[in-house]
Amino acid sequence: MNPTILITGGAGFIGSHVVRLFVTKYPAYRIVNLDALTYAGNLENLRDIEQAANYVFEKVDLLDAAELERVFQTYQPDGVIHLAAESHVDRSILSPLDFVYTNVVGTVNLLNAAKKQWANSFEGKRFYHVSTDEVYGALGETGLFTEETPYDPNSPYSASKAASDHFVRAYGETYHMPFVLTNCSNNYGPYHFPEKLIPLFINNIINNKPLPVYGDGLYTRDWLFVKDHAVAIDMVYHKGKNGETYNIGGFNEWKNIDLVKLLCKLMDEKLGRTTGTSLQLITYVKDRPGHDRRYAIDATKINRELGWTPSVTFEEGLSQTIDWYLQNTEWLEHVTSGAYQQYYEKQYAS
Repeated sequence: MNPTILITGGAGFIGSHVVRLFVTKYPAYRIVNLDALTYAGNLENLRDIEQAANYVFEKVDLLDAAELERVFQTYQPDGVIHLAAESHVDRSILSPLDFVYTNVVGTVNLLNAAKKQWANSFEGKRFYHVSTDEVYGALGETGLFTEETPYDPNSPYSASKAASDHFVRAYGETYHMPFVLTNCSNNYGPYHFPEKLIPLFINNIINNKPLPVYGDGLYTRDWLFVKDHAVAIDMVYHKGKNGETYNIGGFNEWKNIDLVKLLCKLMDEKLGRTTGTSLQLITYVKDRPGHDRRYAIDATKINRELGWTPSVTFEEGLSQTIDWYLQNTEWLEHVTSGAYQQYYEKQYAS
């Protein structure tokens, strides 16, 4: 029997890339995309595959346990790839409870629905939970996060993701639910909602708006091209060991200000502007509370055990990302709604 895989958050940034990969790579699979279509969920992200014979979309909120149970009864999925989450740290600082409800309660609702559907047998079943490196807290000047790094979340967002990770592992231990879990570094690439650094700054440079850099700009992050992340998810889902955690990172680190300067340079080149034009848009703004100084992922385990490695350098991936946004200005215009503008103005006030 051909498997059915339920992908939550499949209309979002990372989810849309995962859905597209699974729909096109595995035509014998049935892919059920479950998304609540909040501000960051956009079906335009999947316009190219929405008519595929093996693709189904269900608009469902993870907080609606009855609807989740209906979806499980209707499609009887063999596997779940759980990507749905509130994911923006800044929003979590403004509204922590939204993150508790979606990321913690929503995950438990999903676990309960899977447990009930798979009650007779867990054979051939898998619950894959996608998490973040932010659950580990902050690093000093040296060192890397490994799968054994103790949890030390510092923001409401990372605390909510840490809690959801613990619930997934608890269901594995208590109910013997087969699971895998991954913690990834910062993603970037096409279809990214323009509240995150890279798409925000691409959009602002296009429109000659200020580039708001938090604090001194020396915060350091590891960056992962979203298409490489989707390939890693494919590998972990199919070849990862039950009960294991895999860290997924880009094997690179960038200070925010250095990233912004590279982005400005590439944008000036691609827009035909004089070199240094976009640098004039950089504006330092008040630092956000609980801002972790540095994250860096050690992705040795997934490389050693599953053979995954990034396919592009950061410079290559960033150039491809800019090209996509410049070729898809209509998509950008559609997602930058009035509600988003109100949020933006509140969040990045000097």
